[in-house]
Amino acid sequence: MMPLNGELSPYRVFTREEWASLRADTPMTLTIEELVRLQSLNDRLSLSEVAEIYLPLSRLLSLYVAAMQGLFRATERFLAVDDGKVPYIIGLAGSVAAGKSTTARVLEALLGRWPNTPKVELITTDGFLFPNAELTRLGIMARKGFPESYDSAALLRFLSAIKAGARNVRAPVYSHLTYDVISGEEIVVDRPDILIVEGLNVLQPARLPRDGRAVPFVSDFFDFSIYVDAEEDLLHEWYVNRFMQLRETAFRDPQSYFRRYAEVPEEEARQKAEDLWGGTNLINLRENILPTRQRAGLILRKGKSHRIEEVALRRL
Repeated sequence: MMPLNGELSPYRVFTREEWASLRADTPMTLTIEELVRLQSLNDRLSLSEVAEIYLPLSRLLSLYVAAMQGLFRATERFLAVDDGKVPYIIGLAGSVAAGKSTTARVLEALLGRWPNTPKVELITTDGFLFPNAELTRLGIMARKGFPESYDSAALLRFLSAIKAGARNVRAPVYSHLTYDVISGEEIVVDRPDILIVEGLNVLQPARLPRDGRAVPFVSDFFDFSIYVDAEEDLLHEWYVNRFMQLRETAFRDPQSYFRRYAEVPEEEARQKAEDLWGGTNLINLRENILPTRQRAGLILRKGKSHRIEEVALRRL
């Protein structure tokens, strides 16, 4: 892996053992049965991974959230206003097959079990993809997951409403089974204490205008951000392995968009996975996702078997 701790790096880099020592007395609040439910297909998550990586992160976030709440109250006193509760928003980025979904769900579970039991909610930006029919009309179905395939304006409106403390903010829902946005289905987010926003490109900045007009980025609404990182060859291996496992499970559902790949010969299915990786996901990773890594507040670097080997924390 390329080192993150060069002379000009804004990060403080920890080995797994160094990071694990920062857990202090943070209690383990998950059982092995819960971990099994939280992990994604092809993701291997152990109690030791939670204890050594996610419990120290939970402790850090508890300190950051408390500090942000204090800063918010100080600003209210200065402005002589009462804006009510404003959610703490955590952005979570990384490549396809990096294990973002598992990380997001584990964090949601751990943060929701702090002693003060905050209200924690999770959304994925998949719901803000344009429907397949619209992607086809625009001629960009093959670029699904690229920045232009999202309804960025709708996502920005959603985050703006959340950050303004609005009640019952609605977000569209995506189905990985049908590989499409579910028409008429929504998730309602009602003033959580913490909101986790998981997606491929959530750290990507917009193109800056020449006239200096305000152009908000999705990440402008984040209080903290995490990037789940791994080498290309590992991501490639994990993606193809996951596709082949889905061929034996979810793809067999009659409603699955990829239903035909449950029936074709194994080599044809594997070739399809290779084509999707090389023709879409790898290009998106190199052009759009990986360049945003250095914008994250925390980088979780994975090695074999999805084991996090290194943690890089941005210096304040």
